[in-house]
Formats: sequence, C-alpha cells, structure tokens
Amino acid sequence: MAKTRARKIRRLVLDVLKPHSPTLPEFATKLSSMPGVDGVNVTLIEIDKDTETIKITIDGQLDYGTIRSAIEEWGGVVHSIDEVIAGSLSSENIERRRRVRTREGI
Repeated sequence: MAKTRARKIRRLVLDVLKPHSPTLPEFATKLSSMPGVDGVNVTLIEIDKDTETIKITIDGQLDYGTIRSAIEEWGGVVHSIDEVIAGSLSSENIERRRRVRTREGI
C-alpha cells in the first residue's frame, strides 16, 4: 500500500549535492530514463572544487525512495525536498478553479 501511495507523487523539487561526475546532462538523462519519470529539469545552483549544488524538478508518476536511491548511487545527496505535488490536482489548480467560480458568481 505504501508503494501505491508513493506513486501518486506527480512532481518533486529536490536540492541535491553531487560530485562533478556524472555531468549535468548525464545526470538529467539518467533521471529521465527511470520508470515513471516524464520529465526532468536540472539547474546548477552552485559549483565548487569537488561538488555541484543542483535543483532538480522531476515530473511523472514518481516514487521518491527509488529516485533518492538512484541519486545516492550516482554519488549525490538529497539536502532537501523543496516541493511535492501529489494527487490528481495541484493546490494551484484547485485555487484557480475557486477564483473562477467566485468571479462567475458575481
């Protein structure tokens, strides 16, 4: 049952520290080839002598544990989960619907 619940995650935004290898294109390609992943955006935030801090946005039908494990296998560490969208609608879509209904009701 926990696996079913985890698969309802539609978007993850992660703050990750990783070594220079794999490169950002390789890292994004590896993530995008994972089961359930529809799209990946990797943004370089900071770079130093040995590591890179990156922000990763992943969309699809996601399993956080599997994604975290893969990142760790490639030498990365998830510093934080900065955003999660789960369920069939995001809270942004629900709020937008409420505003439209309110305007129509005026």
